[in-house]
Formats: sequence, structure tokens, C-alpha cells
Amino acid sequence: MPPASVTHLIPILQTAVGPAILISGVGLLLLTMTNRLGRAIDRARLLADQLPSVAETEHKQLSVQLQILWRRARLIRLAILLASASALAAAVMILVLFFSGLWRLDSAWLIGDLFILCMVSLVLSLGVFIHDVNRSLAALRLELDGHGIRDL
Repeated sequence: MPPASVTHLIPILQTAVGPAILISGVGLLLLTMTNRLGRAIDRARLLADQLPSVAETEHKQLSVQLQILWRRARLIRLAILLASASALAAAVMILVLFFSGLWRLDSAWLIGDLFILCMVSLVLSLGVFIHDVNRSLAALRLELDGHGIRDL
């Protein structure tokens, strides 16, 4: 089978633009998520440093906050892993699109499976990320209640 001509590859490259844009968007989401993870880790380190020097009543509250931050950091890590899997599936899909066109292979099922994997990973990542945002608001509510602030 003869190799594909450049004119044959142009539509394939145009088709690959969509997944490439998806990778860019997921990259921005990953930036947001990694910043959020960094803030949770920084806050946990700050609280852990305060733990030995606080009174027993504050010790329990700080321990609860640290547990919440640990769970949140694990959620954010999961969201990052899922978003990374989405970007990886999109990148592999671009390669499969290109080589399928170059070698004139029928890989529709593989491309479809990669697209589904990409979208499912992205949806799950966003779901976990939303769950983390809700957990952070619940943790804030606990902290404000601990300070006697209830009417916000």
C-alpha cells in the first residue's frame, strides 16, 4: 500500500486540531488543580507546625482540619490523575489519527475508544474536582462554626 500524500494528510491534521485544543484546555484545568493541591499542602504544613505548641482544645480542632486537608489533597490528586489520563488519551488519539491516515489503516474503533476514554476521564476528573470544592466549603463552615461565626 503506498504511503499517503500530503494532500491526504491535511484533513487528518485538521481533524487532530480538536483533540489538541482539548489537551490545551485540560492543561489549564491541571494548572488550577495543581495550584489547589499546593495550597492544601501548604495549609496542612502550617497547621502541622502549629500542632505541638497549641492547647489541648485547639489540638483536636487542628487535627480535624489536618484530616480534612489530607482527604482533600487525595481528592485533588485523583482529579489530577484523571485529567492527566484524559490529556494522555487525547495525545494518543492524535497519534493514532495521524498514523492511521499516513498508513491508511482502519482504526475507527481505537479512535472511538480513545475519545470515550478521554471524555470519561475528563468528566470524572471534573466531578472529583467539584466534590473537592464542596468539601473545602464544608471545612470552612466547620472552621467558622468553631470560631462562633454562624450568620454568613
